[in-house]
Amino acid sequence: MKWTSQIYADMLQLNTVYSSLSDMLCVTVKLDILILAFVRTTELQGDLSRLAYFSNRSGNTNIAARISMNNPPWPNGKKVVHLDLKGAPPKVEYIFQLIECFSRLGADGLLVEYEDMFPYEGELKLLQATSQPAYSRDQILAIQKVAKSKGMEIIPLVQTFGHLEFVLKHRPMWSLREVSNCVGTLNPHKEEGFKLVMEMLRQVVELHPGLNALHIGADEVYMLGEGELSKLWLASSGRTVEQLFLSHVASIVKYIKKEWPHMTIIMWDDMMRGMSQDTLKASGIVGFVQPMLWDYTPNLDVDKTVSLLEKYYSAGMQDMWAASSFKGSTSVYTNVPSTQRHVDNHLQWLKVVGSVSPVLNMRGIAITGWQRYDHLSVLCELMPVGLPSLAACLQTLIHGQFSPEAKNKASEMLGVSSVEVETMGSTLDDATLFPGRRLAESIVELDSILCNEDIRSFEKNIYVRGWFSPYHRSRRMANPFITGQIQSQASMYLALLQQKADVVREEMCHLYPDSTAQEWIDEHVSPVTAPLWRILDEIAACATEIVP
Repeated sequence: MKWTSQIYADMLQLNTVYSSLSDMLCVTVKLDILILAFVRTTELQGDLSRLAYFSNRSGNTNIAARISMNNPPWPNGKKVVHLDLKGAPPKVEYIFQLIECFSRLGADGLLVEYEDMFPYEGELKLLQATSQPAYSRDQILAIQKVAKSKGMEIIPLVQTFGHLEFVLKHRPMWSLREVSNCVGTLNPHKEEGFKLVMEMLRQVVELHPGLNALHIGADEVYMLGEGELSKLWLASSGRTVEQLFLSHVASIVKYIKKEWPHMTIIMWDDMMRGMSQDTLKASGIVGFVQPMLWDYTPNLDVDKTVSLLEKYYSAGMQDMWAASSFKGSTSVYTNVPSTQRHVDNHLQWLKVVGSVSPVLNMRGIAITGWQRYDHLSVLCELMPVGLPSLAACLQTLIHGQFSPEAKNKASEMLGVSSVEVETMGSTLDDATLFPGRRLAESIVELDSILCNEDIRSFEKNIYVRGWFSPYHRSRRMANPFITGQIQSQASMYLALLQQKADVVREEMCHLYPDSTAQEWIDEHVSPVTAPLWRILDEIAACATEIVP
């Protein structure tokens, strides 16, 4: 490899000979076979990433594409798993198991979104969950101790502007909304709202001794500028909604830096995507916050994302984060994730970091696992069914591709034969490798029954529509022989669903509060069983009118 390294070094020096990068690339493209020959060598991956970057910028996409055929692994920086506790909060013992699992799979940090599961005190105690107890102070400290023992940094995520549904839903907080019918957005003009957020931050930071990084949220600040106070503020010449957003964030950031000067501050980037460099430069947040760019789609637009990163960098934001997804982003009510979909998302992020300028400092990636889209939406996939996806996504980052080696490693680490949870099987009896595996298996089995069209569309089958229509029911006049057949089929389906649902509930209650199990059953099972029960009741009512 020594001679190839020398040729490659000479090739890179051609930039000093030719008048433009495109001229240099016309020469290097003649040697692309050589480049591909040693593209996998670790010592040259950094240079190849740079060459791919310059190739893209100079328009020579042919060589850039060839170089990018094998992405380098995720660069130095944190691989942080998102623990979303605003729905289905795991029992603390299960969190301990998950932390050990995350660490073994390759994560080195946790982004913890407590919401109403944090033990707020004093006037903020009303923010605590009521459907199940919030974690105690001792439990929060115990979680940190376990994470620290695995070398994992905890970064709390505390929303400070948008997605404050868990706060603003409470009657005493209604007056702090930007507009009355938007439960998530804080009014940025009221001092009481600012003090509320500061007290939330203070309590969270104080219960995390030695905390070095804090995520302040600030995504999806819906309806901003629509409140009466905001309209008055915007009436002054030259003021914009963008400036209104940035002024509130700047106030939050200044407070944090005053109280905890060492603190790294991270925020979601979406509200800044349409802003100009000049607007960002004048915002007062540059140099104090690190934007976290999120995109959870399998077809993430690489060029657009690279352009965003470069815009933030040009505005003075040198440190940035990415945010991908391993579950909770397919649809608001998805029950079982597709591992391949989430792997594809990570492959796109690898292309992004392989295409950006080397001067841009990617501090890490948050691998999100949303449990709800927001505080008031339904549950997304539970953590156990998402673990195979998480394992595959982490191994994709570590290997730079979803190669057979990456697949096998992910499967091996969980003791399963496939990283698609619907076909994962089992290769080992060691349940500690895959905490919650029995729940994952039972959810997959029940979900396949719940999705059965014969069951979901029972009221539309030929016998129900032909011999037990609304007309027959309203007059309580139907053929008892056929309604008996309908009754038998509906009863069989209900018995099967009840049996599988009981297994899911039992396994779920080992890992989650009873309220989570009840919510999951109410959301996924009851809508399917309710029509079946209704038909049985109506058949029984008809029977009294026609059967002797």
